Amino acid sequence: MTRIHSSAELDEIRQRVVSERDPDMRCITVCAGTGCLASGARDVIAAFNHEIEVQGLKVELDFRGTGCHGFCEKGPIVVIDPEEICYLQVKPEDVPEIITKTIKGNEVIERLLFVDPNTEERAVHESDIPFYKYQQRMIFGANRRIDPKSFEDYLAIGGFQALTKALFEMTPEKVVSEVKEAHLRGRGGGGFPAGAKWEIARNATGDMKYVVVNCDEGDPGAYMDRSLMEGNPFGVLEGLAIGAFAIGAREGYVYIRQEYPLALENLTAAIATLQKSGLLGADILGSGFDFDVKVHRGAGAFVCGEETALLISLEGEVGEPRPRPPYPAVSGLWGMPTNINNVETWANVPLIINDGAEAFAAIGTEGSKGTKIFSLVGKIANTGLVEVPMGISLRDVIFKIGGGIPDGKAFKAIQTGGPSGGCIPEDRLDIEVDFDELTKVGSMMGSGGMIVMDEETCMVDVARYFIDFLTDESCGKCVPCREGLRQMHRILTKITEGRGEESDIETLEELAETAQEASLCALGKTAPNPFLSTFRYFKDEYEAHIKEKRCPALSCKKLVSYFIEPEKCKACLICLKECPAGAIDGAKKTIHIIDQEVCDACGICFEVCPSRFEAVSRISGEPVPPPIAEDQRTVIRKSKSQ
Repeated sequence: MTRIHSSAELDEIRQRVVSERDPDMRCITVCAGTGCLASGARDVIAAFNHEIEVQGLKVELDFRGTGCHGFCEKGPIVVIDPEEICYLQVKPEDVPEIITKTIKGNEVIERLLFVDPNTEERAVHESDIPFYKYQQRMIFGANRRIDPKSFEDYLAIGGFQALTKALFEMTPEKVVSEVKEAHLRGRGGGGFPAGAKWEIARNATGDMKYVVVNCDEGDPGAYMDRSLMEGNPFGVLEGLAIGAFAIGAREGYVYIRQEYPLALENLTAAIATLQKSGLLGADILGSGFDFDVKVHRGAGAFVCGEETALLISLEGEVGEPRPRPPYPAVSGLWGMPTNINNVETWANVPLIINDGAEAFAAIGTEGSKGTKIFSLVGKIANTGLVEVPMGISLRDVIFKIGGGIPDGKAFKAIQTGGPSGGCIPEDRLDIEVDFDELTKVGSMMGSGGMIVMDEETCMVDVARYFIDFLTDESCGKCVPCREGLRQMHRILTKITEGRGEESDIETLEELAETAQEASLCALGKTAPNPFLSTFRYFKDEYEAHIKEKRCPALSCKKLVSYFIEPEKCKACLICLKECPAGAIDGAKKTIHIIDQEVCDACGICFEVCPSRFEAVSRISGEPVPPPIAEDQRTVIRKSKSQ
């Protein structure tokens, strides 16, 4: 890669790249995001490279590994353009058939297509699969089209046109104004207007100014920023450079989790390419604008997702939040004005500059514009990353895109906003998904996590789980968060074990209020949300645990008992062999019984009992039926043998 000296030279390279690519040429893309790699995509890619070489198709066929396609549970995913044929869960042994039948013979391989579990219909094209059909992938869509390490691939889809436009056709003030008029709000959780933050940083005084990418998402089950950085690091860096130009920064940092090796690899490669090409460094494209980027690897502390803690960690100190004001836009990294946004926020910037604020603001609700990427996981048929317009209903996300709840179970709640978010019940599913509406119902947007729960989920235990996570991740700097969460976790554990008292609810509410009012940072202020939202919508479950010593969801181990129904037991020995506690007594052709004093309520017997028998039952808050006597077991044994 040689240095590019001007915008005209960059345009010439882009035109050459585009002209050398035949839009009608067959192109095979294989998802090489972390999820698909874990499912065997690396072997699939190797098989394609081998087969293409053996069959002499290198000249007439384009092939590339790309970033995450989103439908993670169905990986490895292969898409063949221009027909947009989508194959799911592809194995290396499928590759020769794909080349022979689909590439050479124009034949679709039925067994590799998506099958709708409700209608049994097969979808040939990616856009016909319900998971993709109802999305609007303005940011995430580029992942499927480019090799994340290919500068030419990014140029071919319009890469760096926005940066060129900002540098040569706009003033820094105009760039800030455009982002403000687009009403872009930060996608990292706070939802603060990005343009307003940029304006504050631009107007602040300081010898140096900095821009920072927050790629430290720590929410359980969330991986939106990771997948964007893995699949399109050039897009994030372009947005960062535009932001630096807008506020007057010459230096930028990407704070990335150590646990994101592929994202780190692709980001590092992209930075090296841009430095060699002159799109990072001194006098970018001859504009007089100097800007470079450094990478900092975080150690995985959840609290470092909070911007002040992140900046202190970036300075080499222990990551702990600091009081605000002053805000980072005025006094941030090393006391200098600093603009910090998460990966998804920066990735939206080139889109706004290219298409204009009006086009961006035309999507979404009055208070939340554009699209949002969510991590859709939990008890749902289709899991993965989804990008939807702001304003879509939770019901559409769960049942149209997510495919509903599997195994015929009923929906119970969806938790949004990460561990500090709230749980939303079925009667609130028609609200619009945006920053303000989610807050009204006791949850929040957060960075974009969505965890779906079915009827077998205990909401008291959900609150206990997330408070436990937040207790561990609290930095400990302030008492309301450090000690308040510890006490909330202790009380919630008591309740799930059947030791709760009615006074515990009042204590929990007082601890929650104190944490909300007195905690130093947003982690502590929002940490009580799991309890507050579950108590607001599922108060009856708390009362059942405390007053009746019963778990309605049959989930809390200390409140659940298992027993074997004699008339259903077939003495198959499966539960006896699988029981880790050795609590099951029985033999071949002898009805099994569970010793309640030995049983630790792990539930393995319930899980392994063949569905055609359903001999193992579980109850909560009721006395366990007495075990059958030995002579009764003998009679049953004899009757069965006859």
